[in-house]
Amino acid sequence: MEEEYLREGERIDDLQVNGFRIIQNPSFFCFGMDAVLLANFAGTRRKDRVLDLGTGTGIIPLLLLAKEKAMTCDGLELQEAVAEMAGRSVRLNQVEDRCRIISGDICQVPKTMEREGYDAVTCNPPYIKAPSGLHNDTDAYNIARHEIAVTWEDIARSAAYLLKPGGRFAFVHKPFRIPELMQTLQKYKLEPKRMQLVQPHAGREPNMVLMEAVKGGGPQLTVLPTLVVYEKDGSYTKEVLEMYGKP
Repeated sequence: MEEEYLREGERIDDLQVNGFRIIQNPSFFCFGMDAVLLANFAGTRRKDRVLDLGTGTGIIPLLLLAKEKAMTCDGLELQEAVAEMAGRSVRLNQVEDRCRIISGDICQVPKTMEREGYDAVTCNPPYIKAPSGLHNDTDAYNIARHEIAVTWEDIARSAAYLLKPGGRFAFVHKPFRIPELMQTLQKYKLEPKRMQLVQPHAGREPNMVLMEAVKGGGPQLTVLPTLVVYEKDGSYTKEVLEMYGKP
């Protein structure tokens, strides 16, 4: 029964893809639109071995497996309580043979994990540099939103270490950091190959960017048409509805 997977304050949400579900706790950082967009954007293939850095609830591994976009998809998560909850979601969906939730630190990846062990890496990282006045640097929300426990350079360095030659690194971030994102990727021989801006509404400034880089790739970037999330009436656009498996 579902109740055996739940702890106090938790709930089970339907991912609306192949019957997959996920356990979430509002006290932690629940997944949002950016994770759904990234899972759809990532150019992973059914035969790939994938790792999601900073997996949180495990949403991206579960979506990639639900969409049959990976053979296996592991998740690395720093916060032990969050990793434990994500592990229960893996068991809830009976995909233990295809997904491991690893409790660990992205910054320590070169010391603790196999070099060039993955075909693809994904990441929905903290978007904002840690402010000097941040009061609680252990709060789950702050760790998810700010570069307290890990920086963008730490993430790029670890992705490059984990990827096989020709492997793909897909992530979502904020447009105002695009110059820094690209510069750091190229420092670690991760060449940006695909990019898509995301607008909340048509005519509005983009508030997200999806990007995929290839380890050792050549210098050619494809910019995809901008994705619009909402119609004028506040409903999802056709493109977003399709990501959720709705006509």
